[in-house]
Amino acid sequence: MKASARLVVGLDSHGNSVVRVLRSQSPLTLVPARRVGPVALVHLVSSVTSPLGGDSLELTVEVGPGASLDLRGVAATLMLPGPTGLPSSSVLRFSVEGSVRYVPEPTVVTSRAHHVAVVEAELDGHAELLLREVLVLGRVGESAGTLSTSVRATRCGKPLLHQQLVVGTPSIDSSAAGLAGKRVVGTSLMLDAVPRASDGGEWWNVVPLAAGGTLATALGDDVVTVTRVLDAI
Repeated sequence: MKASARLVVGLDSHGNSVVRVLRSQSPLTLVPARRVGPVALVHLVSSVTSPLGGDSLELTVEVGPGASLDLRGVAATLMLPGPTGLPSSSVLRFSVEGSVRYVPEPTVVTSRAHHVAVVEAELDGHAELLLREVLVLGRVGESAGTLSTSVRATRCGKPLLHQQLVVGTPSIDSSAAGLAGKRVVGTSLMLDAVPRASDGGEWWNVVPLAAGGTLATALGDDVVTVTRVLDAI
């Protein structure tokens, strides 16, 4: 299955953030909330089971000057194998001149799944982006499939972050150089003007980025623990 969707948010004459363009294609279904205010709320709903092996999904999000978008998921995403054995893929592109908060529900990498995920974000000089990702390695009692995620962020064309994470190799996931045997890994990328010092604990850390912004990472045995740590940061 191949699918693409596009979301454009801008300001109206009263200064409210409104959806200007909303184009969905199953399974990428965008559902805007019926409210008026400074922040537009849109839910991203998977209208059929996806991603399956062989699926190719693409979502483009554009937010204009002064506008704000809160993009949320409504349920956990299950990455599943397909009948052909082919990998699945997803591309999420942000073009931000205002502010975006993207907080999807956790993603579960099920056994035998093979997925490649790419997130690309281009920000202007004053744009802000909060991007959270929580990955769960397999369902209960199940080994994880393989997942490669890549996040590339730039501001006015200058690099902010280029990070890749690969999970699903047991020997690496269980090592101190990998996930130290933890089943859940969460990251929060905060591209804003808020100064944050380097910090960390036993299973989490906060790293200021050289070109501005902050990356927080947390490991844990369950989603609740990791989410609470990221919320506190």
